[in-house]
Amino acid sequence: MEDAIESLTRGNVAEVKVVLASVIVALAVYQLVLAAVSYGKLRPRFLESGPATWAHRASGDTILVLAVLVALACIGFYGFEEGGAHAVFGCLVLAVLAAKVLAVRLGGSSSRLLPWIGAALFVLFTATWLTSAGDFLGVG
Repeated sequence: MEDAIESLTRGNVAEVKVVLASVIVALAVYQLVLAAVSYGKLRPRFLESGPATWAHRASGDTILVLAVLVALACIGFYGFEEGGAHAVFGCLVLAVLAAKVLAVRLGGSSSRLLPWIGAALFVLFTATWLTSAGDFLGVG
């Protein structure tokens, strides 16, 4: 698995992981804004609730795919030996992502849990980023 990841990233595993994780965090910020518009907490003139909800779901799907790819690269290349807080946050991200998908599938978009799960995901994505990409970039 390590060789496949090394080959796919052309030997730049950490750099590719940092870029993808940074995209995930940027999309997570975008998700917060879209959720605020969807729930009517923010009312910009250029964006209605319906399109914001659709964009929230589409960007959420993108985050899900990217997060799974980063997690597979992380676990496949680095394993759990050096993880510490980063590994714990990463595992929690995947668990909370699964909970959010389950909440949407079972309760629909009207589930009262969704804002809480979304906020938890944002915090976990940020914590995961800070313990890896943030360290790499000198931010964390």
